[in-house]
Amino acid sequence: MKFPLTVLVAAIVALGFAAPAIAQTGQGQAVVTVLPKHDGETPANVLQPDMSVKINGKQSKVAKWTPYQGAASSVELVVLVDGSARSSLGRQLQDIAEFIGALPPNTKASIAYMQNGAAVFSVPLSADHAQVLRGLHVPGGALGSSGSPYFCLSDLAKRWPSTDAQARRIVVMITDGVDTFQRQFDPDDPYVQSAIADAVRGRLIVYAIYWKSQGRADQGEVETSAGQNLMNEVAQATGGKSFWQGMGNPVSFQPYFD
Repeated sequence: MKFPLTVLVAAIVALGFAAPAIAQTGQGQAVVTVLPKHDGETPANVLQPDMSVKINGKQSKVAKWTPYQGAASSVELVVLVDGSARSSLGRQLQDIAEFIGALPPNTKASIAYMQNGAAVFSVPLSADHAQVLRGLHVPGGALGSSGSPYFCLSDLAKRWPSTDAQARRIVVMITDGVDTFQRQFDPDDPYVQSAIADAVRGRLIVYAIYWKSQGRADQGEVETSAGQNLMNEVAQATGGKSFWQGMGNPVSFQPYFD
């Protein structure tokens, strides 16, 4: 598998004051991505003294800097599929299956579906990728059956199916990103902000793939634009990336997985 984020490292930041999400401990953990200047090049070797961190405009101290390499390179990946996605998503199942089947041995994976505000797992988290693929199927496609994709992401972050503190946690969300409780774009949407906070607290890196959902309520340009922008907001806040192609569905997911 070729992650678009070439090298990832973990930083534990000791704060001179307490931010809301970490007020109890005085410390927080962030995933920092180091990218090469040009495609195909090896990223620079960034050391702890090279880092300068500010929280809410105030200088903070990097207490620990650990590359996600070697013994710390384990990955846990969940493909989170919108339960209200159109049945035409079936055309993309082969791409999803090839993506999961090509995951390296250090990656445990699972598939979950957004249902009624929760992330419902079809198979346990496992390094047996053939076993994981048994849980891949076309979603039900009932309008609004996911509740809200951001409720589901929060639920996944709170109930991540592992306690491995060293593993890099990655989510691939396949959804239209429309918040059924706020269909117009609002960068301060409280449900989206809660999902971001829960994802960051749960150490999730979120990649989002746009796929238009079922029903006329999600088909307008306003809803499409809102969903795509909210998904981009979540991805950027967690260190991931959001993918979409215009206002419609892509022909293939393969370029995104590459």
